[in-house]
Amino acid sequence: VRPARASAFCVAGTGPMPITLGCTPAAALATTRARGFSPFFSAHARLHDALTLLTEVGLGYLTLGQQSPTLSGGEAQRLKLVTELARVRPGGERTLYLLDEPTVGLHMADVERLLKVLQRLVDAGNTVVVIEHNLDVIAQADWVIDLGPEGGSGGGHLVAATTPVKLSRIKTSLT
Repeated sequence: VRPARASAFCVAGTGPMPITLGCTPAAALATTRARGFSPFFSAHARLHDALTLLTEVGLGYLTLGQQSPTLSGGEAQRLKLVTELARVRPGGERTLYLLDEPTVGLHMADVERLLKVLQRLVDAGNTVVVIEHNLDVIAQADWVIDLGPEGGSGGGHLVAATTPVKLSRIKTSLT
């Protein structure tokens, strides 16, 4: 059975833009993953870019109508990151981004995508501070502040503040 063609109105910019989806808007929002929906919006730069960013930060599997309370903490942080990236303009205002373990639950390929996105923020003149245990993320950092040497009551002390390469040579660091 082929779905009836319908038009949806998505607000982007200053007014509504008709977009033919090939199904009802409710069905599209409930079943379509951001990764697969992006080509439908290729003529609508802001929407297409936002959907592409969702995929780049490892959220391409989300449905477009997914409610925010269903997102994990890491997913919510990455969704906020997409919002920020969508508004970042070269030469614009600089921002400090603080992320708390954004790689939790991510596949390694998605971690690599996230690192590229974070580098885009840095390249645009922003500062990115990441609280993270993922060694791939730590290895990409310009500077590492290692607290420990353990967690809980055995931690909280400054072990090192250095580059990732120099940190790898510090015997007291468990990182």
